[in-house]
Amino acid sequence: MTTLVTTVTEPLRYRGAIGQWSWVLHRLSGLGVVLFLTLHVIDTSWAVFYPALYVEAIAAYQSTLFTIGEFALVAAVVYHALNGLRIIIMDARPALWKYQGQAAQLVLVFTVVLLLPTFLIMFGHVLAFYNEGRPVLPIIDSLLIQLPFVAGIGLAIIAAFVLSALWNAVAGDAQIGGVQFGRRIERIWWSFMRLSGILIVPLVFGHLIMIHLIQGVFELTVQGAPVVGTTLVNQSGTAVEFVAHRWNFLVGGVAVWRLYDIALLALVVTHGFNGLRYVLTDYTMDRPLFRRAMTLLTIMGGVVLLVVGAAALLGSIDQSAIDIARDAMVHLYGE
Repeated sequence: MTTLVTTVTEPLRYRGAIGQWSWVLHRLSGLGVVLFLTLHVIDTSWAVFYPALYVEAIAAYQSTLFTIGEFALVAAVVYHALNGLRIIIMDARPALWKYQGQAAQLVLVFTVVLLLPTFLIMFGHVLAFYNEGRPVLPIIDSLLIQLPFVAGIGLAIIAAFVLSALWNAVAGDAQIGGVQFGRRIERIWWSFMRLSGILIVPLVFGHLIMIHLIQGVFELTVQGAPVVGTTLVNQSGTAVEFVAHRWNFLVGGVAVWRLYDIALLALVVTHGFNGLRYVLTDYTMDRPLFRRAMTLLTIMGGVVLLVVGAAALLGSIDQSAIDIARDAMVHLYGE
């Protein structure tokens, strides 16, 4: 934890150059995106498995605190994507690294240029929501809804350390497959991070445009509102029906948005949790027990999200789930 704090404080102390700041921002933005990704995949699965809980999750997203967080999330995604492309390009053309300072500055400029109109559009959705006088979940309630996530992450950390300790007791510091095998795997992961980074950008930007700009988070619960990317209408005004229409919408007999979200899930979760592994193991390099625990934690987290997300995407949402969601909204807001 001390070294993680140092990552942020040292550039302030020594007035780090743009390259150091871009490294810090890339890590912090990546951590923020992975945290939200974990919440988002789990709570979206509730649209299929626990409709009433999904209603609470969307209500939390529409609260004041999470509205501010939405702006921070979009900023993190845009910066991380653009800076990631900078890294990919320079890794492919090492001769360009002498221009890394100028490239890092361009990334900041392009980030601001993209965020200005994006934030204006998002702020328009926020104003419309509050001008309509629709009910807003209190901040305390929206935080309480997140407690199961906090507990789950805590249990995962404990489990990772227990498994790491058991491995250490049985095999000591030995690596699975040996050092050479580990190096080959790391080279494969290095290539994957570059390729997946390129593929993720259009998918993530497309998702942001549809859900945060065209539709807006607040319109997911508007009765009679169109469902972005389809020709359907959200008759019940529940986010559960919104998800059902998106995933069931067919183009030429193909559920295009299910396939889109499957690709997004596979790439973003694998890329994000491997990036998290890089960060966590960097700060536990000299402590084998902690380093192995962090590796196990990211593996478990990635696998759980992939399994839960895939199960939801391959599942179905029927009318009874929509009815449950509608009843949950009435109970939550007293309408």
